[in-house]
Amino acid sequence: MGKRGRSGILPNNIILLQNLVKRDPESYYEEFLQQYSHYESLRDIFMLNGMSNSITNELGDVIGGEDLNAPNSSSSTAQLIELIGFVSQVCSCFPKETANFTNELKQLLLEHHKSLPFELKEKMITSMTMLRNKNVISAEELIQTLFPLLIAYSSQGNSLGLNSHAKELRKLIYNNLISLLKSCNTGSKNQKLNRSTQALCFNLLDQPDSQGIWAAKLTRELWRRYIWDDSRTVEIMTQAALHDDVKIAIAGIMFFLDADREREENFEEKSDDEDEVDVEKLRHQLQINKKSGKRGKKLNNALKTMKKKRKNGGVNNGIFLNFSAIHLLRDPQGFAEKLFKEHLSGKRSNKFDMDQKIHIMQLISRLIGTHKLIVLGIYTFFLKYLTPKQRDVTKIMAAAAQACHEMVPPETLNVMVRKIADEFVSDGVASEVAAAGLNTIREICSRAPLAIEETLLQDLTEYKGSKAKGVNMAAKSLITLYREIAPEMLKKKDRGKVGSLEVQEAKRLGQNSKRPQFGVENTVQGIEGIELLAKWKNEHQDGEENDEENDANWEVDDEVDNASDIEGEWVTVESDKEYDVNMDSSDDEDENDKKKDKKEEEAKDEDSDLDLSDDDEEKDGEVEPPKDAETIFREIASTRILTPADFAKLQELRTEEGVVKLMGIKNEELVDATTLVGPRKYKQTREERLQHVLEGREDRGKFGSRRGKIENQHSTTNREKQRKKNFVMMIHKRSVKGKQKMSLRDKQKVLQAHITKQKKKGF
Repeated sequence: MGKRGRSGILPNNIILLQNLVKRDPESYYEEFLQQYSHYESLRDIFMLNGMSNSITNELGDVIGGEDLNAPNSSSSTAQLIELIGFVSQVCSCFPKETANFTNELKQLLLEHHKSLPFELKEKMITSMTMLRNKNVISAEELIQTLFPLLIAYSSQGNSLGLNSHAKELRKLIYNNLISLLKSCNTGSKNQKLNRSTQALCFNLLDQPDSQGIWAAKLTRELWRRYIWDDSRTVEIMTQAALHDDVKIAIAGIMFFLDADREREENFEEKSDDEDEVDVEKLRHQLQINKKSGKRGKKLNNALKTMKKKRKNGGVNNGIFLNFSAIHLLRDPQGFAEKLFKEHLSGKRSNKFDMDQKIHIMQLISRLIGTHKLIVLGIYTFFLKYLTPKQRDVTKIMAAAAQACHEMVPPETLNVMVRKIADEFVSDGVASEVAAAGLNTIREICSRAPLAIEETLLQDLTEYKGSKAKGVNMAAKSLITLYREIAPEMLKKKDRGKVGSLEVQEAKRLGQNSKRPQFGVENTVQGIEGIELLAKWKNEHQDGEENDEENDANWEVDDEVDNASDIEGEWVTVESDKEYDVNMDSSDDEDENDKKKDKKEEEAKDEDSDLDLSDDDEEKDGEVEPPKDAETIFREIASTRILTPADFAKLQELRTEEGVVKLMGIKNEELVDATTLVGPRKYKQTREERLQHVLEGREDRGKFGSRRGKIENQHSTTNREKQRKKNFVMMIHKRSVKGKQKMSLRDKQKVLQAHITKQKKKGF
């Protein structure tokens, strides 16, 4: 063996020996055993004698002294680190000889991590991760090793030593756990690993101390990365939100408030990074430039990356369903009650500061508004914070509006609305305060129309004449809301054209008022989802269909016939009395319609500043809201006959609507606290003014300034300016009059001089 080959097997050339062993394990078997025995001897020294001297060595490092003969000296530690890396790289070549290697590393980490140097622990953790990537150990075994270490280095008051580097180790272990779970769930979910890891998180949250914070952090990060997305994940954060520890409880509460937004932002970032590799550009370069192995390899790698993305799919494969965390709760009513009882009204409420209490209010309000829950104590709790002097009162008002819905008893909400009106809406407060109060009342009434009394509503609408723009707009928006849902609650002058006609028509026919009633369910008669078909026809079809299209609409494929079995059997209509059809009164109805149209043309709106919607006119005067499914069904049934193609399209629209709701694309409507105050004027800073100026200069075309855009800029001469002037302005000039009196010879001289000058310029 040559000199170069002998140097590769020397103890101080372990990296070269590692390369040689990987290439030919059988030839370097003896050299491997030599290094492995050296590793075992150093390991035994650290396990037997090194632990007693660990504290002394750590203090010596701080003071400046170091015992090189000690087992934990820098030389022996460096040798052990190097040998652990060597054995980890080549252990797959000698599985029998290294059968106990992983167990030894695990034992060292779990039992002696407090006394081991930081560099050694870091190397052992990375080696365990590398062994998992080589399938030497299972993912479950690696998680069972890393989780106790993460807990040990996150607990407070432990005797880790002065140079434990707990922060660096926590970050390393946390990142390794995330990477491990991500790789194991790429392509398809590893449910066995996920369940075992989730069980560890549940066990951490059962502990009374603050160790469960890492379970909450890990779960939130995995949810953001679309690795965990089931109801079991949400249950972990539910248990965290109800924890006794304030830090863990706030982490769980903020998960439900912000995790979905973080997930959407992460999804958008991944979508933007999809097209980083331009395959077509690489192919074009290979066709034009000289072919080389480097360019060909780069193209092949790019193609492999794109194929891997398409194969794995991930979150961008088109079939991913984005479930909201709040929608995946198993018991939202119980969760909301426990949050209110334990964190807001219980003995532990004093643990939370005001900002944390606001977060709890926001979560409970979102739960109530999304799932239509009944937690009556929350409305009384809001009363003591609904004052203009309260810090962050707009957030509390937004939460109060978010917690309202039509199933809450009106008398409970009336107290809260009255409190807001008394505290915020009066002549002695600032315009921003009054606007915030009116906007909050409008948000509450849009969710629960019976939350306000008729007298109070009419008093609040008088603020439409306020000189403050925010108060004026807020009052008018409240009037517009009740013009649609209950115009009879407004004063006659505020009902508008459509509302006045509806009230008069209801009185003339002796029908019930349009105002909603608490406890009365709005029953829809007709075809389910008919409003979706009407909306689709208005958007995609203009005018009447021709005869050929009508004939085609009556042709039904076999697939549509088979799909009809899903919907159910034919409904037998016993008599027409169910629909109240009176054919004899058609002439009278035509006359009434003509009179009604005449009234509509002659009627004038007393308040032209308010926004009206003439399309929302109610005809039957029943309890349902304007333009409900029953009204649309009657309008369509009286104007046309639904064809089989219409029913097929209706089924398609129903399916799309169901998928949209299932995917969580249209989540609960949130109340933005920043919009409650309304438009506010304030003095802009110089940076804001400059930003507006730059925005105004964009895409201005010919109306923009040409300054800085013309090449070779120079000012125009007086002669150039005279050429651009109107001839009427120049006709009296001596130069112009002189040209009229020039002789033919003088004109020839001027022309010849011009030609000569142009030739000198190169033209």
